[in-house]
Amino acid sequence: MIRSLMISRLALVALAVAAITSCKKDDTEEPITPPPTNPNETILSGTLSANKTLTADKTWTLKGYVYVPNGVTLTIEAGTTIKSDKTEKGALCIERGGKIQANGTVDKPIVMTSGQDAGARNPGDWGGLIILGNAPTNRTSTPVIEGGLDRVYGGTNANDNSGTLKYVRIEYAGIAAFPGSEINGLTLGGVGSATTIENVQVVYGNDDAYEFFGGNVNAKYLVAFGTADDDFDFDFGYTGKIQFAVALRDPSFVDNGDAGNGIEADNDGSGTTATPYTRPVLSNFTFVGPNNASGTLANHNFGNRWRRAVRFVLRNSILMGWQKGGFSIESDGTANDYSAAGGTSEFKNNLVHAVADPYRVSGLTYATLTAAAMRTKAESEGCKTYANAADIKLTSPFALTAPNLLPATGSDALAGASFTGLDAFFATTTYVGAFGTTNWLASWTRFPAKGQ
Repeated sequence: MIRSLMISRLALVALAVAAITSCKKDDTEEPITPPPTNPNETILSGTLSANKTLTADKTWTLKGYVYVPNGVTLTIEAGTTIKSDKTEKGALCIERGGKIQANGTVDKPIVMTSGQDAGARNPGDWGGLIILGNAPTNRTSTPVIEGGLDRVYGGTNANDNSGTLKYVRIEYAGIAAFPGSEINGLTLGGVGSATTIENVQVVYGNDDAYEFFGGNVNAKYLVAFGTADDDFDFDFGYTGKIQFAVALRDPSFVDNGDAGNGIEADNDGSGTTATPYTRPVLSNFTFVGPNNASGTLANHNFGNRWRRAVRFVLRNSILMGWQKGGFSIESDGTANDYSAAGGTSEFKNNLVHAVADPYRVSGLTYATLTAAAMRTKAESEGCKTYANAADIKLTSPFALTAPNLLPATGSDALAGASFTGLDAFFATTTYVGAFGTTNWLASWTRFPAKGQ
């Protein structure tokens, strides 16, 4: 009996020693790292130090401002999703000499969006995409891009190449570093003509959808949907060409102040005669305003707003449903260039409607142009003016979540285009506006209810 008890006690001691030894061994081992909550999510932050590819099998998160510097290329695979961190709101900036190769496809667009879940998204959930190049501006010193990024742009290389954007959707962008210095959906500063931009949509941007600061980059198939400020903004000597573009407003959403225009364009903020003059050459645009729908906010403004000594070419396009004016000229220099013999500005073969003032002048001090003279000149150069937006006969232009901007049977938009004097960049169409019989918005664009 005593022997049995002794054996039992020895066994217990042995077990205790083994347990103690086991505990000491665990204390000296490296702790096991728990698996990430989402192994497919990858963070991007700071400045890239080498070429990088974002693959479509992962969700990529921008944490703060992310920079692609001189000599570095960021490649983004078709179907890739990039979102913003919820607290450190992100932005993606391609610096001068850096490149982006973002080649989505019609079935696999690249999406840059809010980090919030569907239903909780808001315009301004993140910054946006900024591309800076070495092409000329009309600034006498090297400018710094707005939005708090502290990066320069512009130079002397008109043929500069910042890469490629194809089938890219930019959603819920547009934070402001401080008042008057915002990041747009797509900001282009001094971007050159060797850069390719095609099939890009900006959805519910909190500032401008597209802003061009100088440069001469060309683009096709651009869409602005539900923009707070301006759909297309041109200044600082932009001289590029754009064909096939859409501006579609949400009546219940617009910025405060001087906002809500299909186009806002200036030579510069002071209206100087600095060269090269801002002079976009545009064809086959469809600008759809809110058309005084129920709930339309007061700051929805003009289809085209040409200001501060700017020059322009707008042809083969549709302006309809704009609250305060369709075609508006707002400076002496702009008015004189449009009306004078030998001027470089053109407004031809367009269909024009506005809730008020299809043709409008303001801010003139010595120029003699009148709204009546604008209408006479425009209609003598192939334009048609409409009392009602419905008379233009687009299929369903004001159906926000399922718009159909194709001309219906009998629409004047099916004919009447002219490309005389435009160069080979512009594909020749018989129709005016962005669409004939093919809906190039199919598959790659999205028209969500705000927040989705």
